[in-house]
Amino acid sequence: MELTTIWFLLVAVLFTGYFILEGFDFGVGMLLPVLGRDDKERRVMINTIGPVWDGNEVWLITAGGAMFAAFPEWYATLFSGFYLPLLLILLALIARGVAFEYRHKRPEASWKRRWDNAIFFGSLVPAILWGVAFANILRGVPLDADHEYVGGLLNLLNPYALLGGATTAALFATHGAVFVALKTVGDIRARAAALAVRLGVAAAVLAVAFLSWTLTIRSSTAAVVLAVAAALALLGGLAAATVRREGWAFTGTAAAIGLAVATLFAALFPNVLPSTLDPAGTLTATNAASTPYTLTIMTWVAVFFTPIVLAYQGWTYWVFRKRIGVAHIPQH
Repeated sequence: MELTTIWFLLVAVLFTGYFILEGFDFGVGMLLPVLGRDDKERRVMINTIGPVWDGNEVWLITAGGAMFAAFPEWYATLFSGFYLPLLLILLALIARGVAFEYRHKRPEASWKRRWDNAIFFGSLVPAILWGVAFANILRGVPLDADHEYVGGLLNLLNPYALLGGATTAALFATHGAVFVALKTVGDIRARAAALAVRLGVAAAVLAVAFLSWTLTIRSSTAAVVLAVAAALALLGGLAAATVRREGWAFTGTAAAIGLAVATLFAALFPNVLPSTLDPAGTLTATNAASTPYTLTIMTWVAVFFTPIVLAYQGWTYWVFRKRIGVAHIPQH
């Protein structure tokens, strides 16, 4: 297998891991005003993701770094052409991170409400815009012969991309509701489980519509198989949620998101950013890649350091694996 193909797969794996892990804490943030009936319940929800949310974002940093080093032409064109939506994602992530740190600094309800709003919007905006961005990557954008983006913001806000944004937001909200049910006890657990089923039905409808549309734009045998597997995983997760098997439900929603992202990358390959103007302007895994020497060095670095990162993050999830409830929130 060529190094360019290996690194395309590694970038796909990194983004898949990011959407699975960051997906549930985006979902928790979006559901904060829905499931959290009082300050204690909202603190419980935040505490479910408190030890892991920043580690989940490492997957995005690593994915961006891998894209920059392995496919610099793809990175440059993508980050210049998608500048505004990616900037909005960055600002939302900053606001969300600050909110997690500052929410508990003062006792006033108005203070906490402002930061709760920052968590909500800081989760909702990326959940939508990541779907918009990846839908446009797969659909293609106007690139000239020099691989420069020559469109505007309205080119990115097409119906297919907006459906992609709605799909990722719905999937993440479902994933987050299942995670809250998995990590909590008491009344909030029951409400989260019931909400997960309702959200899951809407997410399933949107996901089937989006993946079906995707396969009419670009497709391959692998993409079709992965899309079917994603749908089955989501249905299995919802079935488990209805009988309160939260562990299996979380496995199902995680698999559905991972397989859906894999579908997009399988349909995209060997392109990395198609041009809607002229096929000559299309960026591929070959013409967007770094030199073989660079890819070789990066491969060895990945071989040594990836297991360490995975072991550390796995240890974090194991340490903070127990359920929590309002009884664990201290009185002030």
